[in-house]
Amino acid sequence: MRIDYYFSPLSTYAYLAGTRLEEIAARYGTEITYKPMDIIGLFARTGGTAPADRHPSRMDYRAQELRRWSKKTGLPLNPKPMFWPTNPAPASYAIIAAQDAGGGDMGKLVHGVLRACFAEEKDVAEDAVVAECLENAGFDPGLTLSGMLTGAETYARNTEEAVDVGVFGSPFYVCEDGEKFWGQDRLDDLEAHLAGTA
Repeated sequence: MRIDYYFSPLSTYAYLAGTRLEEIAARYGTEITYKPMDIIGLFARTGGTAPADRHPSRMDYRAQELRRWSKKTGLPLNPKPMFWPTNPAPASYAIIAAQDAGGGDMGKLVHGVLRACFAEEKDVAEDAVVAECLENAGFDPGLTLSGMLTGAETYARNTEEAVDVGVFGSPFYVCEDGEKFWGQDRLDDLEAHLAGTA
């Protein structure tokens, strides 16, 4: 079984997933294909609303949920990061390039980028920040530059694929057999599916 993991490096809930997807995949011998995508472009095409345009009642509830999930997962979270929103493309391109290059820990890289944004007050649009995340995960930090062209093409393709397969948010997990799971709060359901108990 393969899982296509659609996400944005600016997704708070992708951050709060931690490395649970990787832990689940390891238990079931499941391959993960990481597919960073343009979440704002996705919202525009699938009926979603960007956070800045949501009703205050929805944003108030979101703030409570983030606080609860941060406590539940033990992951430190700044609900209003200094550099959010920012340009997600540099980090997305680097993640794509790293996956193509191999040799490092993809889960550690993706979580490192998300942690930089939501817990470390770093701007993931800056090459130096992304290079540090690459290096910490065992990848060549030079991928911030060498992967730009291919990364841009794949990023656009990932977004198109996301629309085509019914993705409408982040994090979103699509199994090879077509089963879909939206949100870090559905990872237990994803595991049950892989185990054949759901």
